[in-house]
Amino acid sequence: MRYTIDGVIAQYVRLDFEPGEFAWANKGSLMAYSDSIQWQLRIPGGLGGAVRRSLAGEGIALTYLQTEQSGQYAMLASSAPGHVGVWNLEVGPVVAVRGSFLAAWGDDVNIDVTIARRAGAAFFGGAGLFLQRVSGRGVVLIHGSGDFHERELADGEQILVSTGHLAAFADSIDYDIQGVGGCGKILFGGEGLFMTRLTGPGKVLLQTLKRSIGTSNVSSG
Repeated sequence: MRYTIDGVIAQYVRLDFEPGEFAWANKGSLMAYSDSIQWQLRIPGGLGGAVRRSLAGEGIALTYLQTEQSGQYAMLASSAPGHVGVWNLEVGPVVAVRGSFLAAWGDDVNIDVTIARRAGAAFFGGAGLFLQRVSGRGVVLIHGSGDFHERELADGEQILVSTGHLAAFADSIDYDIQGVGGCGKILFGGEGLFMTRLTGPGKVLLQTLKRSIGTSNVSSG
């Protein structure tokens, strides 16, 4: 599928479909589309997927777009300022925090929900217990609040991230927390009790504007 990302303050993407092509999009992200695009709400992963998605706070259903006509397109956007990043699943699965997933397509794309591997990260890491995981063969679009900062962590390399600045990371990344240390930092530092500690190897996408885990930049229904 051909795609074009445009915009400066609040980027959007245009997907150009060939007959038989399809894409998954976050519910509420559909900005405009041509008249022969067909869309409906579907639940990836069936009943089990619905339960896991509801626990993740991502909304049970996604928007499924397809067409059998040539020259058709759909435009997707978030409801907040930010940029759209591209994750090619050839490099491995991606884990997206709440509100970061925008769209995905490919011959063998699997959209599921995974559980944070460490209890501390699940409850204090800022991304929640359940995270959205996309695997298979295809392309994933990630929305980041503000601008993106991309890092490729080597094996064992670590980075500490302030809560709310994490958008997505490779499934190979170890996701945990680390206390900020010191009463002064806790009370007056503005960063809370913990920082998110990411350990490589793998790619990390950070966003320059903090996102609250209680809200989503795209309507999740």
